[in-house]
Amino acid sequence: MAIINVTPDSFSDGGRHASLESAFIHAMACVGDGAAILDIGGESTRPGAVEITPAEEQDRVLPVIEKLHAETDALISIDTYRAETARLAVAAGAHIINDVHGLQREPMIADVAAATGAGVCIMHTGRGREEERLADRIDDQEFFLTGSLNIARTAGVPDEAIVLDPGFGFAKNREDDLELMARFPELHRLGFPMLAGTSRKRFIGAVTGRERADERDIGTAATTAMLRLAGAAIFRVHNVSANLDALRMADAVLAAAGAHEEKRG
Repeated sequence: MAIINVTPDSFSDGGRHASLESAFIHAMACVGDGAAILDIGGESTRPGAVEITPAEEQDRVLPVIEKLHAETDALISIDTYRAETARLAVAAGAHIINDVHGLQREPMIADVAAATGAGVCIMHTGRGREEERLADRIDDQEFFLTGSLNIARTAGVPDEAIVLDPGFGFAKNREDDLELMARFPELHRLGFPMLAGTSRKRFIGAVTGRERADERDIGTAATTAMLRLAGAAIFRVHNVSANLDALRMADAVLAAAGAHEEKRG
């Protein structure tokens, strides 16, 4: 899943692809590098980002989605928590709704997914819920994501349309993110495919000493390989080619492990 930020202020590449033409060119380059999904976002979710209006968000993302829908067979994801933006994006050609608030900021977004048949990425966040967060990190993941799944199921979203995301970096510090990586296999007990969004996040910079976000691609690829070995299914990244190489190596190791077990059995 390639990150296509149609924003002036995203933490890593804000402003680089803010126009329709530059966003389109970048997205098609990502497809050429091997991206299967293009995640289009019109509002920065970095800490401290200024919230924009729904109209501003829609003006940024809808023309990009329409153009990509006409020019590529890649799946298109809309990165939004707003129900109306999601509805318009799916009408413009998006196939997936990626909600960083886990359907809990505007629960009507689940109704949009159910009515349109769109896939849903449900992300865990700690933002705005400090008082209810559980001490154990996996317990808190299960608490929050179970609430989100209840919203989705009540709206009629089928389980097979849902992917879960532990939300690396969203109201999480270095220790939170590293523990989530270490305990990632425990998240599979929720019973859904898992999306990993570690790309260029602050905890990678804290570990590697890379202060600039765009210098964290090697560290990101390392997390991608580790999380693939831990069972993650989708990887939301800035640098597609570097992470695809990491995935190829991880998958080769998984295949070798499977062959070894088959011989033993």
